[in-house]
Amino acid sequence: MAQTASCPSCGAPVVFQSAASIFAVCEYCQSTLVRHDQALEDIGKMAALVEDRSPLQLGAEGSYKGVHFALIGRIQIKYSQGIWNEWYLMFDDMRTGWLSEAGGEYVVSFIEHVQEALPKFEELQVGQRFVMASRPWTVTNIESAECIAGQGELPFKVGAGYPLPAVDLRSGTTSGPGFATLDYSETPPLLFIGEPVGFDALKMNNLREGMPIPTHTVQAQVFRCPSCGSPMAARSKDILAVGCASCGAVVDTANENYKILSKALGNRDEKYVPRIPLGSKGTLEGKAVEAIGFLVKQTTIEGISYDWREYLLAGENGTYRWLTEYNGHWNTADVLSRPPTSNGAMELADITYDGQKFKHFATTQLAKVIQVAGEFTWRVKRGETNRIVDYVAPPLMLSRETTSNELSWSLGAYVEPDVVRDAFKLPGKLPEPIGVFANQINPWEATHKRVCRLFWMLGLLATVLQLFFVYIVGGQSLLRQTLDFSPQMAEETLTTKEFVVRDKPRKITVRNSTSLDNNWIGLEMMLVNKVTGQAWPAAREIAYYYGNDGGESWSEGDRDDEVVFLNIPPGTYYVAVDPDMSTEKPVAVRDTIEISSGGIGWSNYVMVMIYLIIFPFFTRLRCAAFEARRWSESDHAPVSSSDSDNDSDSDD
Repeated sequence: MAQTASCPSCGAPVVFQSAASIFAVCEYCQSTLVRHDQALEDIGKMAALVEDRSPLQLGAEGSYKGVHFALIGRIQIKYSQGIWNEWYLMFDDMRTGWLSEAGGEYVVSFIEHVQEALPKFEELQVGQRFVMASRPWTVTNIESAECIAGQGELPFKVGAGYPLPAVDLRSGTTSGPGFATLDYSETPPLLFIGEPVGFDALKMNNLREGMPIPTHTVQAQVFRCPSCGSPMAARSKDILAVGCASCGAVVDTANENYKILSKALGNRDEKYVPRIPLGSKGTLEGKAVEAIGFLVKQTTIEGISYDWREYLLAGENGTYRWLTEYNGHWNTADVLSRPPTSNGAMELADITYDGQKFKHFATTQLAKVIQVAGEFTWRVKRGETNRIVDYVAPPLMLSRETTSNELSWSLGAYVEPDVVRDAFKLPGKLPEPIGVFANQINPWEATHKRVCRLFWMLGLLATVLQLFFVYIVGGQSLLRQTLDFSPQMAEETLTTKEFVVRDKPRKITVRNSTSLDNNWIGLEMMLVNKVTGQAWPAAREIAYYYGNDGGESWSEGDRDDEVVFLNIPPGTYYVAVDPDMSTEKPVAVRDTIEISSGGIGWSNYVMVMIYLIIFPFFTRLRCAAFEARRWSESDHAPVSSSDSDNDSDSDD
């Protein structure tokens, strides 16, 4: 039940909605009040809140896992790169929790009491992994932050300048809480465990008005560049750094004297011009965005410098995302709330994210900012560096960026230049992509799949037709007869019974199935028209041998053979057979002769299949060539024989 008391400083009513709330900040005089039963004690003034782009405010309501909550308090925290908000929540089931809001990410967390000893602040390092509360965690951020302002009800004493050493942890598991914070402002430290949530999932209402994409005309902070005097502007208080478009100097907007974070560029001709003018608004992937910041990063590999461009895009409800470009290749990128899982060494092993496997592509040991323009939510400056590890599963890319005190993951998606141009309604065409990018879609992959599907369809059709003509519409059996050849009858010619070929010229197949046993026989055959005497000769030698050599069975030849006579006209026929018997093994041989007409051969079918397989083979080669170009730019580029020879020579 809510309790109301009067502020001892100004007399205004102060409402405590939660029994767990001990402190409150008077919204009228900013006095920090501590509750003693029904009385309030003034313990000092709280600094005024820094205006930001947060869509949240005290009294806003929402829902988490089906339970309604209200925002009843807030502390504003300053850290090395900016400001974030911690909103104090009261749920309908009388629980209290926190809603963190930083850089467009929202995290709901609750205090957790554990029996195990928590690690010391000075012992933790970015990227360190350990188990806590029966879950694996990775240290993603270490900050010596401080409270700069407060508002509403709070469960503990807080004030401007209150130190808040904190460590953020992420869990890569797909179930359960994925976020944790160790708060070292108290001893022992406090542990908060929760999970990142989408803003829409919170179903918030009673929000601040006028929080679409920020504009230069709403609460814009206008000043002049301390380096060159050009006019500059920061659209809101959460913009902490602005790069001068004229001279390239980077200015700290949170400093009342507009301190220069990095000096102006030495040579104007060396500057990169944004392909997307700052201030450009558009709709990218169905989301309204505005390009507010532009920076250029550079890395040097084996003496060669590689530059790429990054655009900071402001979205609705205080969200941000990135758009990157390298040699005409574009990617959208969003910071991940949950890090991927890995197997083995983080920089070497393939990793899995959202059920998809990503392959390690490249590790950039040192990526340096060489140019800054526009607005940023942290104190960016030229010369700052980070380490980048990229993993690919085209068209997606996972990037792991590490600094001395922060680790973050982002998920990129390849975007065609025309999509970017249309999204921001840019005039003309963007530069054509050069080479193959790490997560560029292989254009031959889809073609290869279509060709393979067509190959199997046509191949199946050809097979069905072949079998139909062979076994269904195929040849008619004209005669089946067994002839016995003996050495004593070697000089005799045997003839088969007569058979009739009807209607039109036909293909006649004569098949011999013998009883050869480690022996051979020669057959001089003659297909004879009984009426006209026209004859078609054919000679065959059939041999079959088998045995065992050193425990290994072997065989050679075949007991069966086939002869085909083409375009045989209608009429009455017989086959005359003159045998040539082996003198080395003079034994009788039985020959079963089968004569059939019509049917279709297999040679045309084989030729059709050979022709069809050419197309998937070609697309497979083109697909493989594209992948070879992709991986030639990676840390896993294939080594050619010439490279190996050169390495061997150098070793000598």
